[in-house]
Amino acid sequence: MPLCGGAVHAGAKNASSFGGTGAGWLRAATNLKLTARCIAMSASGEGIAMTMDKQRQYVSWFREAWPYIQGHRGSTFVIVIPGEVIANRLVLDNVLQDISLLHGLGIKLVIVPGTHIQIDALLRERGQEPCYIGAYRVTDSNALEASMEAAGKILVDIEAKLSRGPMVPVLRRHGGAARAGLSVAGGNFLSAKRRGVVNGVDFGATGEVKKLDIVRIKERLDCNCIVILSNLGYSSSGDVLNCNTYEVATSCATALTADKLLCLVDGPIVDEKNSVVKFMTLEQADQAIRTQTSQSYTAADYVKAVAGAKYSISLGLDSFSNGSPMASSHTDQNSGFAIGGRERQSRTHLSELAAAVFACRGGVTRVHLLDCTVEGAILLEFYTRDGIGTMISNDMYEGTRSATSSDILGIQQLLRPLEEHGILVHRSKQQLIQEVDDFIVVERDGCLIACAALFPYPAEKSGEVAAFAVAPECRGHGQGDSLLDYIERKAARAGLEKLFLLTTRTADWFVHRGFSECTIDDLPAAKRSKVNLSRGSKYYMKILLSQCNGILRITR
Repeated sequence: MPLCGGAVHAGAKNASSFGGTGAGWLRAATNLKLTARCIAMSASGEGIAMTMDKQRQYVSWFREAWPYIQGHRGSTFVIVIPGEVIANRLVLDNVLQDISLLHGLGIKLVIVPGTHIQIDALLRERGQEPCYIGAYRVTDSNALEASMEAAGKILVDIEAKLSRGPMVPVLRRHGGAARAGLSVAGGNFLSAKRRGVVNGVDFGATGEVKKLDIVRIKERLDCNCIVILSNLGYSSSGDVLNCNTYEVATSCATALTADKLLCLVDGPIVDEKNSVVKFMTLEQADQAIRTQTSQSYTAADYVKAVAGAKYSISLGLDSFSNGSPMASSHTDQNSGFAIGGRERQSRTHLSELAAAVFACRGGVTRVHLLDCTVEGAILLEFYTRDGIGTMISNDMYEGTRSATSSDILGIQQLLRPLEEHGILVHRSKQQLIQEVDDFIVVERDGCLIACAALFPYPAEKSGEVAAFAVAPECRGHGQGDSLLDYIERKAARAGLEKLFLLTTRTADWFVHRGFSECTIDDLPAAKRSKVNLSRGSKYYMKILLSQCNGILRITR
């Protein structure tokens, strides 16, 4: 009995240590049968009631996580584990445990470990101060030796921790065979070139990304290996070069067209009110960086990288200096973005934000900045509804805007086929003229490809979604999802707490996106009086997620 009680307690501890979140339940997945058996053997009365509550919560979290497990399976994630995280053994152990779980759930993973903290420590032990010029380290012979020592030790440590297999007693109890740990693959994937002498500064053995062997990386991923990509590159002449970790990671993420880039950080991303920023569009993040160009060499480098040298010179960024000879951290040939030096050590996370936006611009759909000092941060970000990190999304709402009177003809063309089939209620041109301010449209190449209306009922803090239409040739590509997300965000910013709609033929689509059937009595009184009962419409409602700094958290 003590063994069973201990197993139940362990499962409960996993859950409670995350503040009642799903991370603990996901970590305890392999112990589900054992825990259930122990619950059945536990004491009667109040003890049974308590364990049954834990059991129901356990099942509830698995059910909540299921859509995300399905959605992320087969995706490719590139994860940057910075030197600060690697230096904290407890945090690193938790991160690697969760990475193992991601791998077990079918996600293809590339890990890019940072080394700058460890290199700096080795140099100081040997009586030498580290030297940075902008984002890059000046790598002399001593720094190169420290780089190789740090990278080698980190690689071995990560491989060892990922080699831990599941608990043998648990596997044997349920008839499973003991398994070895995960398969980890490394290698000479990174071809580099010397940074050379820039603005009179000789960077020594500092390298820049020349090429990544993406074919071989994909082969390892397809063989169910976790790829560890070192920041040490190799030149065509056989020299070892010390490259910037974030330049390597962003190069890899863009070359792989990764589904996600994860940048682990050692604190939250906050706004001027010290509130956690949950979501930023690419445009919002870009503007946030550009406002810092006169104070930050990272921001100046970002503008140079994405806008080109001529535009940068026009802004006066070519002469920007951080108190030392300042060279552009990037050339047109590079596909990655380097961050580092004194600015990154200040821990404002502007550097990581710049790298995230650069990767988004390079084709990575979403980048997540995660405070990994929060227990189970990776699991909470990807397997719970609201997540806990900061997400930057690549042009999710490109071309989406409020409608104007010039859009009425295009709206009519979108609505007409659905009206003719009885899917939507007919709207006259005069009615559209009156309602156009409540419409949202999606425009591509001068043509409207989707539209919808949001009619607010402020007194009830609710809004009606109506006239939802996507052009036939654009269906099945996520355009409807993006439009609905946009509407939900707009409703949340307006202080609305729920959305409702009437439908005769499209209920399944909306139910799959969080709407639940309700009755006519749940609608605002002003709407009930206008309902055409002869259509036999069904009514659906969705409670909006809580707002975060005026920005609604969207599906991750």
